[in-house]
Amino acid sequence: MPTMMKAAIFVEPGRIEIDDKPIPEIGPNDALMRVTTTTICGTDVHILKGEYPVERGLTIGHEPVGVIEKLGANVQGYHEGQRVIAGAICPSFTSYGCQDGCSSQDGGHHSHGYKPMGGWRFGNTIDGAQAEYLLVPDVQANLSPVPDGLTDEQVLMCPDIMSTGFAGAEAGGIKIGDIVVVFAQGPIGLCATAGARLRGAGMIIAVDGVDERLTMAKQMGADVTLDFRKVDVVDEILKLTGGRGVDCAIEALGLQQTFESALRVLKPGGTLSSLGVYSEDLTVPLGAFCAGLGDHKIITSLCPGGKERMRRLMSIIAAGRLDLGPMVTHRYALENIVEAYDLFAHQRDGVLKVALGVS
Repeated sequence: MPTMMKAAIFVEPGRIEIDDKPIPEIGPNDALMRVTTTTICGTDVHILKGEYPVERGLTIGHEPVGVIEKLGANVQGYHEGQRVIAGAICPSFTSYGCQDGCSSQDGGHHSHGYKPMGGWRFGNTIDGAQAEYLLVPDVQANLSPVPDGLTDEQVLMCPDIMSTGFAGAEAGGIKIGDIVVVFAQGPIGLCATAGARLRGAGMIIAVDGVDERLTMAKQMGADVTLDFRKVDVVDEILKLTGGRGVDCAIEALGLQQTFESALRVLKPGGTLSSLGVYSEDLTVPLGAFCAGLGDHKIITSLCPGGKERMRRLMSIIAAGRLDLGPMVTHRYALENIVEAYDLFAHQRDGVLKVALGVS
C-alpha cells in the first residue's frame, strides 16, 4: 500500500490547495476509509475565507463516502471492502455531552478548553474528508454501511446537508398541518424544505432570490416560492397566513436580514429554527422579539451524526421518499478541487453541490 496521499489542505485564509500528506496511521478503535466521493460545504467556504478558524495544514472536508481500507484491532461488526459513510459530526458517545443527549456537542467543560461543536471533528479538529484516505475515529459509533443499490451520489448529502436540513425541521417541532417558511434555498435550505414536507407541514413557503433554487424548492416540497428581489417577503408571508404568522420559520443562510425576517413572521408562540452559520454578531430587534414576551422559541442546531442517524437518512433515500440526486450540479476530480472551490465559493453557473470523485 502507498504511504502518501493527495489531500486538500488549508494553507492560509484565501488558500486551500492540493498537497501530499502521509496516509493516516489508525488506532485500535479507528478505521481507515478510502474515500470514493466527497463534496464541498458552505462551512468549508467559511474556512477558506478565514471566517472560521482552523489550524494551518489541516485537511478540509467533512462529507465522506467510501470503502473500509483497514480496521483497528478493537473494531467489530465491519469488514474491509465494505461501502460506508460517516457523519460530518462523528461523536465519541462517551463524553458528558453525548451521554446528556447532545452528541453534536461532544466535549467536556468550558474550563477544560471545551470547544462548542466538539462532535464536529473532520476538517475542524482532525484531518478531514477531501483526501484519498480518511481516519474515522470511534468507528462503532460512526460508520454506517451503505445499503446495496444506492450510489455514492445518492448518499453524498447524508453526512451533513440532509442531516442538518432535517435537524432544522425536527428542532422546529413541525406538526402535521403546520405552516413553515424556509429562508434561503441553498443545499441546506432545500433539505429543510424536504424535511418540513416529510414532517407533514400543511403549507411550506420557500424564500430565495435565485430562480433555479426556487424551482428546485418546488421539487423538494415547497407549496409557495417567494423571490425576495420582487416582493416584501414579510408582508407576503403575513398575507399568505391571514395575518396569523407561521408556526415555524427555518433560517438557512446565516445573515442578520434573514434571521430578522424569520423572527418577524412567527406566530405568537412560534419557533425560529436557525441553521445558518453566522459570521458576525446578530441583533435581536425589540419589536420582532415582542420585548421578550412573545412565547417564541429560538433554537439552533448542528447536524446530528452517528451511525443510527446515517442509517435513518439512508433509509429515506432507499425507500424513494426523497431524491437528492438533482442537487449534485457539478462534478470534479479531487485534483481539481481548487477550481471546484472557486466555482462553489462564488456560486457560479447555478451550482448547488459538487461531487468530488476521489477514486
